[in-house]
Amino acid sequence: MGEFLKDKYFILIRMILMILFCIYGVSMTIDTELGTGVSVEILLLVLSFISFMAVKEQVGKEKQFIFLIGAAVSLILILRFGGMAFILLVYFFIYEVLMQFKVGAVWYFAPYILILIKSPAGYFTGFLAITMLSLCYVQYLFIVSYYRKQVMEETRTQQGLKRDIEKREYATRVELKKNILESENRILEERAELSQTLHDKLGHNINGSIYQLEAAKVIMDKDPDKSRNMIQAVIDQLRTGMDEIRAILRKERPDRKQMALLQLYELCEDCNKKGVEAELDTEGDLARVPSDIWEVILDNSFEAVTNSMKYSGCRHIKIEIVVMNRMVRCIVSDDGAGCDKIVDGMGISGMRQRIRAAGGSIDFESELGFKVNMLLPLVSG
Repeated sequence: MGEFLKDKYFILIRMILMILFCIYGVSMTIDTELGTGVSVEILLLVLSFISFMAVKEQVGKEKQFIFLIGAAVSLILILRFGGMAFILLVYFFIYEVLMQFKVGAVWYFAPYILILIKSPAGYFTGFLAITMLSLCYVQYLFIVSYYRKQVMEETRTQQGLKRDIEKREYATRVELKKNILESENRILEERAELSQTLHDKLGHNINGSIYQLEAAKVIMDKDPDKSRNMIQAVIDQLRTGMDEIRAILRKERPDRKQMALLQLYELCEDCNKKGVEAELDTEGDLARVPSDIWEVILDNSFEAVTNSMKYSGCRHIKIEIVVMNRMVRCIVSDDGAGCDKIVDGMGISGMRQRIRAAGGSIDFESELGFKVNMLLPLVSG
């Protein structure tokens, strides 16, 4: 109701003024001394004038001139049968014509000349009526027009912001896919390099050991001492080979941070494919986060995102990881329905246990959507 009055208040004011001027004109035609009332013709003409003006406000601009002409004809007939008692309606109609042709503000003060016309309303009443009309229409011309212009500018600004947001979201998705592909390619390259290194080191070592064992088998009966020495050499060679393989595996093992980020990126991409916008924001030196803390962040993030997808009906999910001086904060939030009361089911209980085992803290918020706040130490223990 408030919005309706805000949009239509100028129309309501004009209709009220028009009706008041009609009532004033009708009252001026009543002769109390002779006991004569208003003729039916005048009443019908006044009602037709009001009808034309009311319908004019409800039709398109291209049809308003038709109803304005109809109102002009009704007004001429009113003046013909009712006389100058309806002069205030003439003032009102002139302002309606000025507004219809969208003239400048100066023209709205021109009708003051009409005060010089002698009428039953008198000069003072005419002056008050024209002043009231001038203020009403000029206010609409400046204030309401300015308001509409401002609304249009705000609408254009909002549309521009919406386009910028959509562009950023698109760029984020593209960057997300790029990061996933780069991480996957890096892992594949590391696996290929690891396979080649193991093939070169392990294959050469095993082949050499087989040859020595075959030779030891041949001379075992003829020269047992030499055979034992050869077998011992094979054992030493295989032990050395195992040490080399362990060293290679330690060296070539994929970086835990890269693996964790890849899994989180893939989690966000999976949400995007299912129609829920998901994004990952990071801040700080992620390399300082220990492996066991990454395990907790991953497990709890997967649990939180799964719950959001299942129960919240959200449209957006955000994962934030911030590495601080001594702590790392992880926040998983959505814009879903939230809940009145948080119940510790299997999922939330599991998140609490993992955080507690890592020496961190966790809390949940459900006022605006649902949010999981995790705080974990950078020194695993």
